[in-house]
Amino acid sequence: MAETIMNSVQSSQKNTKETLVFGCDHGGFAYKEFLKKFAETKGYTIIDCGTHSPDSVDYPDYIECVVRSVLAGSVGVLICGSGVGMSIGANRFKGIRAALCMNSQMAKVAREHNNANILVLGERLMSTDEAASCLNAFLNTPFVGDRHQRRIEKLDTFPSC
Repeated sequence: MAETIMNSVQSSQKNTKETLVFGCDHGGFAYKEFLKKFAETKGYTIIDCGTHSPDSVDYPDYIECVVRSVLAGSVGVLICGSGVGMSIGANRFKGIRAALCMNSQMAKVAREHNNANILVLGERLMSTDEAASCLNAFLNTPFVGDRHQRRIEKLDTFPSC
């Protein structure tokens, strides 16, 4: 199944200006469905790495598909109950800067200063309006570079443990 999703990811990225890839566990399923529709109305191409129902699943099973798509050029969104598990898991991958955001200001700064490439949300800790506001800020805020680029480069030199 992961190979099928990745083939879809690669083919959809060839002809779009920006692709959003979503992943969630059961605790983030409702918001994933809501945010996909929100993003589609703004013209984004959507890839859904699952889960595809509110049935209980293990959140780590949905991280790698999103990460691989982000490393290939997409923007990622991961959602679970609190957002903590998804952010911990995604940040284990080199080149990923997953930011757990609770409001639009956090999402804006995550992009401006940290060049975050995955937005992580906690469905149980925010409203749908807050989640949409975070996604909107994340998608519409550019990385400012300059001194922030230097800091990201320092992060990239941390050794793997």
